[in-house]
Amino acid sequence: MSKRLGSFLLILPGVGWLTVFMIVPCLIVFFFSFFERGVYGGIDYIFTLDNFVRSAEPIYRSIFLKSAMIAGLATVIAVLLAYPAAYAISLAPKEHQTGYLFLVMLPFWSNYLIRTYAWIVLLNREGIVNKGLTGAGIISEPLDILYNTFSVVTGLVYNYLPFVILAIYASLQRLDPAIREASEDLGAPAWKTFLRVTLPLTLPGVAAGAVFVFVLSIGNFITPDLLGGGHIQMVGNLIYDQFLSARDWPFGAALSLGLIFVMMLLLFAQAVAVNRAQQAEVRAGD
Repeated sequence: MSKRLGSFLLILPGVGWLTVFMIVPCLIVFFFSFFERGVYGGIDYIFTLDNFVRSAEPIYRSIFLKSAMIAGLATVIAVLLAYPAAYAISLAPKEHQTGYLFLVMLPFWSNYLIRTYAWIVLLNREGIVNKGLTGAGIISEPLDILYNTFSVVTGLVYNYLPFVILAIYASLQRLDPAIREASEDLGAPAWKTFLRVTLPLTLPGVAAGAVFVFVLSIGNFITPDLLGGGHIQMVGNLIYDQFLSARDWPFGAALSLGLIFVMMLLLFAQAVAVNRAQQAEVRAGD
């Protein structure tokens, strides 16, 4: 009995924190979505489903689809960049891996806004990138690589790439080296061992990193606002505007529930991928 009480007391602070700062706000958003906007903003407590009907209108569907496209592109690029980096770190000598991981996390020592503003300095027509390319003779005139989809995707990938590297690195570290050695001993070339053994068994890390980037990217409003220059409208900006500019809290809540629903689907897909990978690892170990 005392052991159960001790366990309960240990988990109580964490559960209480999640309840107060995650579950309760989500419930408030859920209930707000079923009411009408007040005349001067806020909430008018009259039950309605118009907020959900409105969120399905073509203009808002297009914003959701565009947001998903940008978030999906950022996710694919982040995974393609993160896997080789994580794989190289996992193959490095043990005494060097901590230093490499430190370098991966070093950007987080500066503020998110500062890192995002730095890309404005780099990508504007008079910035370092255009000056460098012009000086090298690669281009004859500056490129328009700021305040568009390219700059938004670049900012999202840059800010979330370290998390994907860490997720994949952790998955690679858990992989039993004996499994790869057995594949090589049976005559499989390195590329086949990677495709048929290493990659399938590290899919949980890939899935975790991909879900992390996609969820944070599709709901991001700072990066599209700064690097998009107001020209790129994503669902995060739309929700932000509904709560703070239009003061249409019920409609903003309905849009937020759409994002939460997408997040739950992705988490479910990640859980399925992790379960299959664990089963594959058990079969490989047998």
